[in-house]
Amino acid sequence: MTSAKNADLDTATTGSPLVVAAAVIRADTLLVAQRSRPAHLAGLWEFPGGKLEMGEMPRAALHRELREELGLSVHLGEVLRSGDPDGNWALDNNMRMRVYLASPRGQVQFLAVHRQARWVAFAELSDLPWIAADRPIVQALLHRCAKADRREKPSSAP
Repeated sequence: MTSAKNADLDTATTGSPLVVAAAVIRADTLLVAQRSRPAHLAGLWEFPGGKLEMGEMPRAALHRELREELGLSVHLGEVLRSGDPDGNWALDNNMRMRVYLASPRGQVQFLAVHRQARWVAFAELSDLPWIAADRPIVQALLHRCAKADRREKPSSAP
């Protein structure tokens, strides 16, 4: 279910072109995708996703991109918000990226545009060579997951 805070993000437009991506989480791992092109980004890791088509809503675009690029179906959750007023993340090319938390419904079926996709443990995410614009998103995701872990674990009495 989409919260009221995130409902605005699902329909809001920004002054900059919008890209959508998924932080697909399974247990304590994240699905990451390695770029195959362009040459200056080849070999770097990113969150899977892509650009909206004309008139397309962000959630619909992300479902389409994941199906086309990975053959993957997901359940989309809330937006991993940046500190910016629109909640989107700034990219290097004057674009904005909206990142949704997601859970997989099945497995990656194929790789249409990426060199590889794999599940990486949260503890190893910072070791990957990420696209520069995705690094702060990775850190925000790790921070959010650490906070959630602290809330879920009961504290021990001395």
